[in-house]
Amino acid sequence: MKFGHYTDKGLPDSEFGYRCPGWDPMPSGKKNVLILGCSHTYGVGHEDDTHWVAHLSKHNTDRLRYWNLGQPGASADLIVRILYGAEKILHPSIIIVCWPAWSRRQRLDPSPKHLTGDDQLLRTETEDTDKHNFLMNVFHVEKFAEKNNCKTFHCFAEESYQQYIEDLDVLKDYTLKNCWPYWDKFEQRTVDQTPSLASDGQHYGAEHHERFAQLFVDYFGKKLK
Repeated sequence: MKFGHYTDKGLPDSEFGYRCPGWDPMPSGKKNVLILGCSHTYGVGHEDDTHWVAHLSKHNTDRLRYWNLGQPGASADLIVRILYGAEKILHPSIIIVCWPAWSRRQRLDPSPKHLTGDDQLLRTETEDTDKHNFLMNVFHVEKFAEKNNCKTFHCFAEESYQQYIEDLDVLKDYTLKNCWPYWDKFEQRTVDQTPSLASDGQHYGAEHHERFAQLFVDYFGKKLK
């Protein structure tokens, strides 16, 4: 099925590609885990083995196969469009979404445009419209999962909107942004403020990603199977 920019058998074109193995032919014998998000999930500024999806992908590999479909600049709108496009290609059993800032949108011109929060085309948007656009996309993810009998897990890259979806499986309290520097009152006398940045000097560094993946597994590991 295909209407406009939406299809259930074909991922959106990407100038960055998708940071995962090819799927033609599709390997058999394991459940497919789709991981969706923005540049923090794609792993901008990271080697193939230092971003959080790479760490997460080491969990329960006897039963699970992981597909990193994160895209730099992605909005919740694009995340859902990618998910729809993967339905008849990757046949997911588990969906993990690391939601970006809800102020982002996708404008479906002849060539889709990715709009970030300061784009002039978004000047009429508000906190309320941001919230409801986010919740609309959560609904689409959950409805897709219901239809395809998938498990879903939710987390956040920078800003957390956990209070709006707390009845779902959502990583509470921690985001990729706030999980580092790590401070343990039993091990450290003072809070470590040393920043951790990726090689591009803008995205979060290896310590953020490694700890975020560990927090995710600690929180959901028993369900991630």
